[in-house]
Amino acid sequence: MFNAHVLELAQEADVQDAIERVGVQTRGRPILTRKGLFRAVKLQDVGFREANIAKQEMLGAGGDAATPKGLVDFSKEKVDIILLGTMLHFRRFVAKMRSQAFLCEAISSEVEAVLSNYQRRSFTLRFPSRNVETNRTLVMGVLNVTPDSFSDGGRYLQPEQAIERGEQMVREGADLLDVGAESTRPRSEPITHEEEWRRLEPVLKVLVDRLDIPVSVDTYKPDTAAKALDLGASFLNDVTGLRNEEMVRVVAGYDVPAVIMHMQGDPKTMQVDPKYREVVADILRFFRERVADAVRGGVDEEKLIVDPGIGFGKTLGHNLEILRRLGEFRSLGRPILIGPSRKSFIGKVLDLEVDERLEGSLTATVLAMAKGASIVRVHEVRETVRAIRMADAILGLDSRELSA
Repeated sequence: MFNAHVLELAQEADVQDAIERVGVQTRGRPILTRKGLFRAVKLQDVGFREANIAKQEMLGAGGDAATPKGLVDFSKEKVDIILLGTMLHFRRFVAKMRSQAFLCEAISSEVEAVLSNYQRRSFTLRFPSRNVETNRTLVMGVLNVTPDSFSDGGRYLQPEQAIERGEQMVREGADLLDVGAESTRPRSEPITHEEEWRRLEPVLKVLVDRLDIPVSVDTYKPDTAAKALDLGASFLNDVTGLRNEEMVRVVAGYDVPAVIMHMQGDPKTMQVDPKYREVVADILRFFRERVADAVRGGVDEEKLIVDPGIGFGKTLGHNLEILRRLGEFRSLGRPILIGPSRKSFIGKVLDLEVDERLEGSLTATVLAMAKGASIVRVHEVRETVRAIRMADAILGLDSRELSA
């Protein structure tokens, strides 16, 4: 009796493994690999001339295209289209579009780039004192030196408590530590640079000396960022997404990695009826603009990390959609950081208070890393490390040799 089943082939490595198992000759494997991966690429705001050409060229390459009615009757100047096909179809499409007029060559380059970016899962994070490979999912511990953070405000406000907690998270397996001294919870009030640094300095001074992992400072203030880097911090986490030109100059001048986080509005107003044309596409556009501006300001693109900003100017539906479609952010070719830990959307789904959201946090975090997150930012380090290591092993994302 035949034994038939559907293969789940999400990545190039999955196809390669499958065709090797059936004994395909070596020279035929690259061709079949390109035929075995199906992709859907969405192009937004494309001129109707380029959209018509793209549709015809994709059909001619053997793939397909989803286009709106307005493309046929020329009722829209710009449209969104979706190209559908295997990697072999896209390879032909890219070659054909390069020889076409108007902006077709730019479309060709963009499609080629996002397909290549999407395949990338491993990055090298170059910190001042060491390099860290993302050949497995990295766990970033959250240390809030604040009186009013939504989850643990006041618990680690005293330097001795914060230092002890930071050291504990390293013992529990944290790969990175993120230290912040200003709450950015919804409706929070900003504090001065002087107050932020008063809270940060005594904690940071000890931790950067004692810990053998990179320490990030969670700040959007350039003065605080520069002082932290002078003291020995390894990178920056900016909830405002490097929108401050002076912060861009700090990142470029110190040549350190930086997290660009998306937030609609500011902490005080961000949860007042947030709206998007299309949440994932809008955030992708934001990241493209911020990365381009940072690079123009002298920042090394390879040192930028993106964070969609779960809970920052998003409704419950927005947060769930971002996590469900997180893999689409791989189109940027940058490491993805995600921080769903203890967030209010978990409380809304499960009807639980902050200190009861461990299971929800672990579920969201593991699903996010399966979708492509390189770094997960969490409060419960020990539990998350165990869950992530198990998930890494199942998904084949841990580069270590695991014996039978």
